[in-house]
Amino acid sequence: MKPPLSSSSSAVLRKARLSPYLFTLLAFIVFVSILYGEDFMCILGQLEPIPGRAMSKPVKRRGKLAFAIGKGEEGCDIFSGRWVRDELTRPLYEESECPYIQPQLTCQEHGRPDKDYQKWRWQPHGCDLPSFNATLMLETLRGKRMMFVGDSLNRGQFVSMICLLHKLIPDDQKSMKTHKNGSLTVFKARDYNTSIEFYWAPFLLESNSDNAIVHRISDRIVRKGSINKHGKNWKGVDILVFNTYLWWMTGLEMKVLKGSFEDENKEIIKVSTEEAYGMGMRSMLRWARKNMDRKKTRVFFTSMSPTHAKGIDWGGEPGENCYNQTTMIEDPNYWGSDSRKSVMKVIGEVFSKSKYPITFLNITQLSNYRKDAHTSIYKKQWNPLTPEQLANPSSYADCIHWCLPGLQDTWNELLFAKLFYP
Repeated sequence: MKPPLSSSSSAVLRKARLSPYLFTLLAFIVFVSILYGEDFMCILGQLEPIPGRAMSKPVKRRGKLAFAIGKGEEGCDIFSGRWVRDELTRPLYEESECPYIQPQLTCQEHGRPDKDYQKWRWQPHGCDLPSFNATLMLETLRGKRMMFVGDSLNRGQFVSMICLLHKLIPDDQKSMKTHKNGSLTVFKARDYNTSIEFYWAPFLLESNSDNAIVHRISDRIVRKGSINKHGKNWKGVDILVFNTYLWWMTGLEMKVLKGSFEDENKEIIKVSTEEAYGMGMRSMLRWARKNMDRKKTRVFFTSMSPTHAKGIDWGGEPGENCYNQTTMIEDPNYWGSDSRKSVMKVIGEVFSKSKYPITFLNITQLSNYRKDAHTSIYKKQWNPLTPEQLANPSSYADCIHWCLPGLQDTWNELLFAKLFYP
């Protein structure tokens, strides 16, 4: 006959019976902690940063940017550097080999006597720019859409991209067409089921300059809160490249429409150019945040393209401009009077507050040196020149747009670098 259990022995037995439940509970807690611990830390980190803790969790949670295949060199600013002469690899294509260049940009065809402006390569300080790989670019775009949105300068970058890629595509597998009364230009590569597109929207917002053909309006007006007017045409795009700057530069103030252009009594206010520009930037960022999937798409913004209309800015003569300029500006600190730092400051302030990751292509400083690269007088003239103009070529020189091939191919090399090696 077994002796009766003592009270202490009974308690031990009860604890032994509970231990499987305790073990299961503890195991579950450990499992959940391992599985979701990083998410808990991210949530807590968003509420209040932990002093002394490295701020790496949110970055890890987001993962790499879409289309990235590597990282740029540590500490390398690809937008800070110098121009070096390169007779071996420049230009990246010949003007005559790319039938997609508009006559406004074909400088050789229209009589430019020199080719020196084509022979320069951008060299970042302390690192190298990855070589533009057309095959990689086209394979990445397979089954996707890429769109440039903005003004004629962005159209130049769009054409440059096509010129960099089109030789790999058989003639019967590529086409270029315009739609929407000229506002949308679409280059298609059928073998790749891809399109590279340009959409005319010089302010990004709705404006009285939205006609892609007739838009030379001095009294420019933008409509507040109207980005969806154009934005509906950007949906479904995988890589978006925005620009907007030159059209805002009408003076110190900008006219902003409240309401609709169809309203009989229009309410128009005047605000500073910087305030209006900031309004446009915030609208663009909001649109991107609501319509672009950060895991699958990328958005770029190209900074302001400088002009070279005042020779006195670089030590030239009064009345001198980009006409007949065959050398670049060598002063590394040069900043033209037409490139408004106040606008660059607006971009910095707005982008720094953005919750959507837009990649900034800072082409302003490197382009500031290139007074030699404009189309100048070597382009198609849409109106007959007067005897006075013919006697003074500087009077009708285009110091805004750039010859192709040329500077804007470098912009696309920078875009390539930031797309694949951010």
